[in-house]
Amino acid sequence: MTLKDTRDIATPSKTKEILHKHGFTFKKSLGQNFLTEPNVLRKIVATAEIDDTTNVIEVGPGIGALTEQLAKSAKEVLAFEIDDRLIPVLADTLHDYKNVNVIHQDVLKADLIKLTAENFTDNTLPLKVVANLPYYITTPIMMHFLESDLPVAEMVVMMQKEVADRISAEPGTKAYGSLSIAVQYFMEAKLAFIVPKTVFVPQPNVDSAILKLTRRSEPAVDVINEKEFFKLTKAAFQLRRKTLWNNLLHAYGKDDTTKNWLTKSLTQAAIDPKRRGETLSLSEFAALSNAMMSISK
Repeated sequence: MTLKDTRDIATPSKTKEILHKHGFTFKKSLGQNFLTEPNVLRKIVATAEIDDTTNVIEVGPGIGALTEQLAKSAKEVLAFEIDDRLIPVLADTLHDYKNVNVIHQDVLKADLIKLTAENFTDNTLPLKVVANLPYYITTPIMMHFLESDLPVAEMVVMMQKEVADRISAEPGTKAYGSLSIAVQYFMEAKLAFIVPKTVFVPQPNVDSAILKLTRRSEPAVDVINEKEFFKLTKAAFQLRRKTLWNNLLHAYGKDDTTKNWLTKSLTQAAIDPKRRGETLSLSEFAALSNAMMSISK
């Protein structure tokens, strides 16, 4: 029996067999941790509610464990793999799945609009991103998709539990910050389930979490200028122990003209400058950002 004749790549013995066959060794710099539990992978696909009317983008397919489960349910799967050593491995393990296209490219440098148009036979179908994201580059990849013009309906992504907690955090909690706001502005975030570190090869130091992000029909809040809104939210958390006022001065300047502008803006938005950034809701940040845009400096 050959690899292409078997199913469920993600078992410890099958993963070991594949790695041995291709002489593959892990690169720490690429954050490679392969799942070896098929039930977890099937649960990811179920969480993403993938069916034959869904196109899927995957990032970092590895040896194809999640790709395989996605291919069983999805219309088509487009997978981005940066490690050239894995391209022949994927050609072997995914041989039987004709609805999978693997592209050897850094997804952060990819023209997503062009590549999806070229690789999906029906671009009118709902598009979802499902992936086990490398810890070291989780946030840039997520924001790359969120800020693109790609019509991603949902993202179901695995990441370090701590990062998932930050993204899904509510105002007033320690985990809440500019990342929470950046993602929640575009998507509704829900922690789906925890994945223990014991089901990975090699085993990471921490547990992972599956985060489900559903695209909002429109952004969570109405802002005059998105770029300035995100600049403000980043500024508010620059020095977490400091008040909002101190952070704003640190980011925008401490001259009298700037202080006067910030004071008027905070007053118009009805926000106490002595509060800390983590206590402000998205609506309050939007109100402050809009006030700052509408009041001349």
